[in-house]
Order: sequence, then C-alpha cells, then structure tokens
Amino acid sequence: MRAVVQRVREAGVRWDGGQAAIGHGFLILLGVAEGDTDADAERLARKILRLRVFSDGEGKFNLDSSQVGAQFLVVSQFTLFADTRGQNRPSFLRAARPELGRPMMDRFCACLSQAGAAVASGSFGAHMTVSLVNDGPVTLVLSTDVWDPRIARPAEPLL
Repeated sequence: MRAVVQRVREAGVRWDGGQAAIGHGFLILLGVAEGDTDADAERLARKILRLRVFSDGEGKFNLDSSQVGAQFLVVSQFTLFADTRGQNRPSFLRAARPELGRPMMDRFCACLSQAGAAVASGSFGAHMTVSLVNDGPVTLVLSTDVWDPRIARPAEPLL
C-alpha cells in the first residue's frame, strides 16, 4: 500500500452523486497493490495515526492525530502505483483490481475509525475532484512495500 498524507486545514472530495469533507487533519490518497493484505492496511493505518506532525506549543512536531482531534479524508488513488520507467503512458499493472482494492481501502478506514478517528472517504472507483487547504505544507509519502521511485533506468535518457 502507498499513501500520500497531507496535513490539511480542510479538505473535500466530490463525485457524481456525493461528497465528503473534513476540517483540520489528514487528506490521505491511498493506493492498493496486488498482494496487499489486511496486515498492510493495519500497519499503514497505525503508522499514520502515530505520526507526530502536528505542532505543540513550541511549534515543534510533537503531537499525533489523536492529540489534536484530527479528522481523516481517505481517497482511493490507484495511480500511486503508476510505472513510467519504460514509457510515457503509465502502466498500472501493480495496482490492485477493484475486488481487492475496495476491501483493502475499507479495512484501512476501519482501522482509523476503530482508533477513534473521524473518517470520511471518497467513492471507490469514481471520478472525483479533490480540494484542500494544505497546512504547512506537510506532505509525506508512505509505503508498505519496497518502493523504487526512479522514473527511468539509469542508461535511458529522460527526455
């Protein structure tokens, strides 16, 4: 699983037939890969819940989401598993098919909720528009897999 975690003052998502929004907290763009398990969802949720990226009285990153009453907006994002190393049109072969991706996203959200967090989400598989007011900005990329972020093989020209 991969997550782009953005600390926000507010965030919202809209899709045909629905919308969701939060106040202060995290906007999480969540990607699920083939082979991800409940253990991956649980481990990633625990890590995000424990991230100390909220400022204390001295302005230092010392507080986690529970200490500031953070809310969570989770948006499915299969494109986090795009592979662009060999071409300009991304391949999404590593992204989970919907029959795995949807339950893994649901499990991830359930883990956040079970910890007492207020959780909203987008609509899995829908075309969505996301808006946010980034706070900081603070943006982290987390992954439960070994991630190779290169965009080309060393011998290949980038352009």
